[in-house]
Amino acid sequence: MPAPESVAVTDPSLAAAAGRPRHGESLVRRSTRAARGLIGVGGRDGAGDDPAVAEELRLRVASGRQIVVTSIRGGAGKTTVTALLSRTFNQYRQDPVLTVEADAALGTLPVRLGAETVRWSCADLAAILDPAMQLTDITGYLVPLEGGWLLPGSQGRIGAPLSIAAYRTVMVALRRHFGVTVVDCETLPGELARTAVDTAHARVLVAPATLEGVSSTRAVLDWMAGLPRPVLASTVIALTVSAPDAAFGVKAATRHLEETGVPVVVVPYDRHLAAGGPVLTSLLAPDTRAGATRLATEALRRAAGVR
Repeated sequence: MPAPESVAVTDPSLAAAAGRPRHGESLVRRSTRAARGLIGVGGRDGAGDDPAVAEELRLRVASGRQIVVTSIRGGAGKTTVTALLSRTFNQYRQDPVLTVEADAALGTLPVRLGAETVRWSCADLAAILDPAMQLTDITGYLVPLEGGWLLPGSQGRIGAPLSIAAYRTVMVALRRHFGVTVVDCETLPGELARTAVDTAHARVLVAPATLEGVSSTRAVLDWMAGLPRPVLASTVIALTVSAPDAAFGVKAATRHLEETGVPVVVVPYDRHLAAGGPVLTSLLAPDTRAGATRLATEALRRAAGVR
């Protein structure tokens, strides 16, 4: 097949409109924390840098572990959570980490991961993969990230849905080359999402901290409990808070979802994430970094079969 053209992720005319990225925490709150001595040397608070946690995130795996991120509807923060997991694994792991966008419907994962251009998509790569390919061959078709690689879902245009066959081809072929693969999948109950959920080593189900979001997610968990292959034991819920003054009770939502036996990790409201654009770990609020680290740890434990 002819090689696709390289396409800019963001229209240059919009780049200036984005402005400077905001810190996840307000200056007043950062100043208060600094005055209380909660920020260490160099302005870092050390959230997520606990040696025991870091060791878990560097856990060696016998073969590539694949973690699928999905949700019951759009707007839940699925792509943002995928970007947070990608950044966290890329920071800690020594083996190659791959992030896959398994959704051709104008996904924003390349933007969130700071890619400037995209060329080969998941479907494109599926068409040319050869079992004899080595890692050095494959990375030529991927977008390099800081510490890892990205396989986009499209070239920034609305395209045909990614087929289940193409998805399986890519995931099976690339598993042996990457220690951890994080997949930003379409929303449930799409056919591809159901296939990805069923075949992944672990799954992260993103639930917005709203009444309808938590209710719908609980319904999905009840559905997952009835699947032929047990998947709840290898599932983690990311409960995302999208507003600084959210009225819905996060503690009550967590208790309701944890009744299914699935752990819940809260991803708090963060100004940096809410503004859109590339996710920069250095600009995340401490609670957000801690939440992302805990989520990555919980997902990897389950993917590796560790409880």
